Amino acid sequence: MNQNLEKIKFSNGEILPLMETFTTIQGEGFHSGKSAHFLRIGGCDIGCHWCDIKESWDSDLYQPVQISKIVETVDSLTDLVVISGGEPLIWNMSPLTNALKKKDKKIHLETSGAYELSGFWDWICLSPKKNKLPIPNLFKKANELKVIVYNKDDLIFAKKNAKQVEKDCLLFLQPEWSMKEKVMPLIAKFMLKNRNWRLSLQTHKYLGIK
Repeated sequence: MNQNLEKIKFSNGEILPLMETFTTIQGEGFHSGKSAHFLRIGGCDIGCHWCDIKESWDSDLYQPVQISKIVETVDSLTDLVVISGGEPLIWNMSPLTNALKKKDKKIHLETSGAYELSGFWDWICLSPKKNKLPIPNLFKKANELKVIVYNKDDLIFAKKNAKQVEKDCLLFLQPEWSMKEKVMPLIAKFMLKNRNWRLSLQTHKYLGIK
């Protein structure tokens, strides 16, 4: 593909760097336990040191895929599609989500909120990162705020972010996997004093599934 044409197609959201596509059980947040089809889009410049999918950072590692081809990979028996990354909002999500809507899918977004919102969503999980904070309007769009807890400072960060979301936004704390034994007592103590927070666990890792 001509390089300039490819740039235009990326800009328009006609093609995306698809990292992987798979059906599994949602392991995190409010919808934990539901079967879902995941579309993982390559590309992320947030650079979290504890990220467990660092291979998603470099979008150049993944071939650009036409939206129609991506939609063809989605499990027809699964109503829920989760789009994650990487950071999906680096790209224009409108064509992909529009195509999925035509297939009557419920579409969930997992995002750091560091980029402008594009696309049509049934649920937005905002997981803010200190390295690159969410843009203000993303806080107002979030259905769920999920803060990853690596150390005690992340609990302070969680409270600051909770002040910026709407009142009906659900609040979750999730222990960073490698630090779960150390931070779980901190999270439990915090939650008993702040009853509006819920616990999110990466249940898919406990189950040994993707």
